[in-house]
Amino acid sequence: MSEDPPSGAGDADAGDAAAASGTPDASAEAIDPDVDLHVPEQRAETARGHRLPVLLAISAGGVAGALARHAVNRQWPAADGTFPWATFWINVLGSALIGVLMALIAEGGRRAHPLVRPFVGVGVLGGFTTFSTYALDLRNLLEREEAGLALAYAGGTVAGCLGAVWLAAVTTRAAVARAAAGGAVPK
Repeated sequence: MSEDPPSGAGDADAGDAAAASGTPDASAEAIDPDVDLHVPEQRAETARGHRLPVLLAISAGGVAGALARHAVNRQWPAADGTFPWATFWINVLGSALIGVLMALIAEGGRRAHPLVRPFVGVGVLGGFTTFSTYALDLRNLLEREEAGLALAYAGGTVAGCLGAVWLAAVTTRAAVARAAAGGAVPK
């Protein structure tokens, strides 16, 4: 039984041909998972010459976000049998900031530097928010037979994060609309 070669192996010209034709290569994988390869402006964000800066921006942002999360968790550790408030608020705050960021840079035709979203959105906020610590906290609560607390944490985190990103995006859009009506548009 033979295995298929890895995506892109042996077809170095496939990506070039797709780029020249203006259509994304079906085997191409975005470096930044938030990039829609069907949108030309987003596809250009990770074009051949831009891959290293995007990866470096994501990496640097990820380090900063993870260090900030670690500092918060060290400052406010959760004692056994208690609600993991630090991780909960990290994820809610990070979700709210993602809502603000995306409303500011991805809507209404506003443009930001091409590395803002990879650095801040994917890197800093991706490193700051944490699914792995959320899952570990949840597992620890269940292992200690704190089922009610685990259920509150599981549901509360999802509801809190979804509510935070929605509220932050709506509030940011409203602020941008008010500023635009007054003549000052945030860039």
